[in-house]
Amino acid sequence: MIPSPVSPMSKLTVVVPAYNESEGLRDFHARLAAVLDGLDLEAEVLYVDDGSRDDTYEIMCQLRAADPRVSTLRLSRNFGKELALTAGLDHVDADAAVVIDSDLQDPPELIPTFVQHWHEGYDVVYGTRASRAGETGFKKMTASGFYRVMGRLSATPIPRDTGDFRLLSRRALDALKQVRERQRFMKGLFTWVGFRQLSVVYHRDPRHAGQTKWNYWKLWNFAIDGITSFSGAPLKVATYFGMLTALCSFLFGLWVLGKAMLYGDPVRGYPSLMVVVLFLGGVQLIALGVIGEYLGRLYVESKQRPLYLIDEYHRPHDGARAPASP
Repeated sequence: MIPSPVSPMSKLTVVVPAYNESEGLRDFHARLAAVLDGLDLEAEVLYVDDGSRDDTYEIMCQLRAADPRVSTLRLSRNFGKELALTAGLDHVDADAAVVIDSDLQDPPELIPTFVQHWHEGYDVVYGTRASRAGETGFKKMTASGFYRVMGRLSATPIPRDTGDFRLLSRRALDALKQVRERQRFMKGLFTWVGFRQLSVVYHRDPRHAGQTKWNYWKLWNFAIDGITSFSGAPLKVATYFGMLTALCSFLFGLWVLGKAMLYGDPVRGYPSLMVVVLFLGGVQLIALGVIGEYLGRLYVESKQRPLYLIDEYHRPHDGARAPASP
């Protein structure tokens, strides 16, 4: 059943998580404000400071003082983008929310298109990158490989070449609020909630100002989080690889035994023995590492700590509020 179109007089919140983005925040808000001025609905902006070390939060407060549509939320420390994004979405009381980064790689001018499709009855409208300007060939290649690996391993069909830039309806937000896992891969969770989803293809621009906070080590760990959060395939691979290794070792053992019985065996063979021992030891360590990744996630989940802690939360022209963290 197709939902009825949303009333054009609905309310929209734009959630903007940021970490050390002081250099380009004012330019971002200028472009975003121009877009919101052209929308035929009530719109507001929620800036989430993920424990920045520069004056990002001070600039957010200045924007709040100058624009009555701006709210600010400051976390007690740097919790990472996934949890900063979760904090922002948890505080959305509008009919829909748009998630966008403040580096202007994702164009705010695409928001009216998202809103149009939302009014047509779609619950999740996400941007799919046709190109990624300003990024190295190696990063483009690894990003493409990651999305394709995720597509094969995950039972949840995660769209390729798609980031966090998207619109979520109220019922999609409510569904997402029910998912409180600590190790969060938001791109997968956005898809996991289901409902009617639509892709909008666009060309991604280079970063407007500042430096990216994602180095290759962080991207590698992010990829591991994504794979282990939405697939048990690595555990199966370790099992199958262990079985294959055991079979090869058994066959090799039969060959050694047969050779010794037929031709005898001098006391040589140290190199081949070391190769076998090191190979089997390596396979065992890899399998233990894979198991350890999943066990570590179970350990984190079992402690049931809050997802994030809030230092300050300001609505426009309101005093500071620090609501209880989840």
